[in-house]
Amino acid sequence: MNAASTMLQDRHGHIDYGEEGTGPTIVFVPGSWATASSWQGVIEALGGRFRTVTTSLPGYGGTRDRRTAADTSIDRQAEIIEAVIRRAGGPVHLVGHSLGALACLDVALCGMLPLMSLTLIEPVAFGLLRRESQLALYEQFTAMRDAYFQAFENGEREAALRVIDYLGGEGSFDALPSRMRQYIVRTTATQVQDMRSAFDPPLSAFANILLPTRLICGERSPQALQRSAEILTRALANASLCTIAGATHFMPGTHAAEVAQRIGDHVSTTEALAWDSLSIASPFSSRSLGHAV
Repeated sequence: MNAASTMLQDRHGHIDYGEEGTGPTIVFVPGSWATASSWQGVIEALGGRFRTVTTSLPGYGGTRDRRTAADTSIDRQAEIIEAVIRRAGGPVHLVGHSLGALACLDVALCGMLPLMSLTLIEPVAFGLLRRESQLALYEQFTAMRDAYFQAFENGEREAALRVIDYLGGEGSFDALPSRMRQYIVRTTATQVQDMRSAFDPPLSAFANILLPTRLICGERSPQALQRSAEILTRALANASLCTIAGATHFMPGTHAAEVAQRIGDHVSTTEALAWDSLSIASPFSSRSLGHAV
């Protein structure tokens, strides 16, 4: 099946929406500075085994930014995902990267829509470090963030270099193609809003997410991201953590095949368990499997 791209519309404006393939539905949510196309390599590596649905977060691609200076809540990103899930029809397997993974967590915590599983690729849940007294790592992140905000406010054209090099390693920004660097510079104001998103629930709240969840980290990613993923894995009710050798935070682009394998295995295992449950339970109880409460 060829990819079909369209637009959703809600009271705030347009939302990117695309889908292709058949089978269990996976909704892919990109992070900051990314659009639906960032999942192309992963989707190709999945080999047509699934129906794949893509979108973009507020301010990227064709998705209208709905935030204001007074309201940068992660709920605005979650609204996009919820609209996409409703259009796709549930239950769905939800996959998010970076800020997109954080927004997927917000959707799961609300528990209002039918979900089968979560795959979270390095959610930028730095607040977990503070809650678990990992203060040195938390302060490394906040020092970078504050320097980035200051550089942006001072009009520094390549202020975003601080974020890209923090996440991907020194020299990552300069190594990007010129066109991509220009895009990052052009959308830096949007990403500043992303980093001001308010998402810091108590650690105990994550135990309410009963979905089968797989967290994915890169071996070469910042220690702060790896540690926060470990904390989140323990806090969730039904989660496992895996690491991709040689990968950094930008692994959906650099290690697409490995990322696809982890996603595909997780989705297939969840589907198999759901079918096993279906054979011994009523349709109503089996449908509720995987819902967040």
